[in-house]
Amino acid sequence: MKTNQEYKNAALASLKGNWGQPVLATLLMAVLMIALIVMCVIAEFAWSPDSAGDEMSIWTIMLLYGVIYLLYYPLGMVGYYNAVKSLYRNGDGKVVSNMFSNAFNGYPKVVGFSLLYYIFVFLWSLLLFIPGIIKSFAYMMSPFILKDNPELSANQAINLSQKMMKGHKFDCFFLLLSFIGWIILCIFTFGIGALWLNPYMTATLAAFYEDVKAEYEAKQQIAA
Repeated sequence: MKTNQEYKNAALASLKGNWGQPVLATLLMAVLMIALIVMCVIAEFAWSPDSAGDEMSIWTIMLLYGVIYLLYYPLGMVGYYNAVKSLYRNGDGKVVSNMFSNAFNGYPKVVGFSLLYYIFVFLWSLLLFIPGIIKSFAYMMSPFILKDNPELSANQAINLSQKMMKGHKFDCFFLLLSFIGWIILCIFTFGIGALWLNPYMTATLAAFYEDVKAEYEAKQQIAA
């Protein structure tokens, strides 16, 4: 396994001269997230059981929320992650179009995966906060795995991620923790810096995934 700085250097090398598309993809995801938040706020203030008209309005709002949700999570979890991974792995700079194709190619499975992922993390979080965090790191490679292995089901991709991340969850935690300075800087830029930080972090995760994947496959070959 490489050092955190080596992963980050590899990520920056893949992004050099290719920042435009990842930043645009991040902006699109930010717009969808804001839309989700706005729908939640509108639903909160619009809720009124006094009349059928108001009830109809709230159901319309919730329907719109559901549509945006079904766009945001597949695009964010599977589409965006793998589009940046393609940039890192192959130098494929078509991040925006790849984000959509990754999300909507096999869309039912992608949606099922997104729901299953968050259900698992939520259920573990019900036990205690810490188990939820640990499991989120155990599942972190599953969006990459799902697209690299289209024959796998959503549950199989999550299970394979757990196997790959055995002994590496804290490695991944400290890798992401090393971005804390940049995250603080993003807060001072009112989130604008995240347009560049998010591709940087995702490309770094892609570099980490390639290493973890290679190590796991090598172990499987030895075991065979």
